[in-house]
Amino acid sequence: MATISLQRLRKTYGKVAAIEDLSLEIPDGEFLVLLGPSGCGKTTTLRAIAGLETLDTGRIMIGSRDVTALPPGKRGIAMVFQSYAVFPHMRVYDNIVFGLRMRGVGAEEQRRRAVETAELLQITPLLERYPAQLSGGQRQRVAVARAMVMRPDVLLMDEPLSNLDALLRLHMRAELKRLHRELRSTTVYVTHDQVEALSLGDRIALMKDGEIIQCDTPAAIYDRPATRFAGSFIGSPPMNFLPGTLRRQNGSLMVEAEGAGIPLAGSAAPATDGSVLLGIRPEHIEALRTQTAGSVAARVVVLEPIGPQNLLTVQVGSELLKVTAPADFQADAGQEVWLRLDPARIRLMDPVSGEALSA
Repeated sequence: MATISLQRLRKTYGKVAAIEDLSLEIPDGEFLVLLGPSGCGKTTTLRAIAGLETLDTGRIMIGSRDVTALPPGKRGIAMVFQSYAVFPHMRVYDNIVFGLRMRGVGAEEQRRRAVETAELLQITPLLERYPAQLSGGQRQRVAVARAMVMRPDVLLMDEPLSNLDALLRLHMRAELKRLHRELRSTTVYVTHDQVEALSLGDRIALMKDGEIIQCDTPAAIYDRPATRFAGSFIGSPPMNFLPGTLRRQNGSLMVEAEGAGIPLAGSAAPATDGSVLLGIRPEHIEALRTQTAGSVAARVVVLEPIGPQNLLTVQVGSELLKVTAPADFQADAGQEVWLRLDPARIRLMDPVSGEALSA
């Protein structure tokens, strides 16, 4: 069993805490994504699992083994780096089997594993080439193959797609997802790209300032962010936020925002009235030409065509909101529109702490 247990990890550099009291349980076979902005501690956490960082305090378990003090070579892990790190003077085949040779694995077993892994990653025709003869995506597959051929208990990936162009990243995301589905190795993947995180992860651990802000499935963390930070970091465009006041009127719940009374589903509301921060995704706002009950007045700042739909930036009071609209919805800068917010998709948060007010 390649479960990973991180227990109260702490790592500092001088007076700066890179990770602070971090605990996380990763089940066997899970694809977990560590997501967050630069400097949040995600790579330090990955390197600690790999044994490349010495912790101040805390314990790391892989399966039933305490690996906290073990060197990287004895942890049963393999790592794929952002820079590929393939040897330019070696053929693809020799790059793939390099680790096996260092461990004294026989030549016949080396070839069997290399051919099997190359077929899985669809790089069999490349085995006799040198890295200089490969594209970026092909080099990345070689790096993944070199890690997978070791049959690791745990596979660690540190932003492996960040050096690829947009089309290659799209292709490699699908390849990595297929690979994980077939091999079911426990995988920890670091990225700052929330699209990668949403598309790849079984779960996402969102980090900020060395701590895990929220750890949940991609759907849950997208639909029910636990904090304003989670809502603003996950999603492209991110979640909109609008100050409002929660009221109960004739037994119904509503939020008053910019002069409009927006009805709420009972399950979405906290127990007490007062000031709230209303969060809603751009795709859950409908732009209208005319005013309807509960709609919010807005003024168009800019309209951006993005293929199958348009992206509107609108001003509501002092706030700028993003709204997705059909491709045939046209509006000029300065034009007044009305926004209908889907009551079932509104997320209420504390205006001071930024924490969600409902589950």
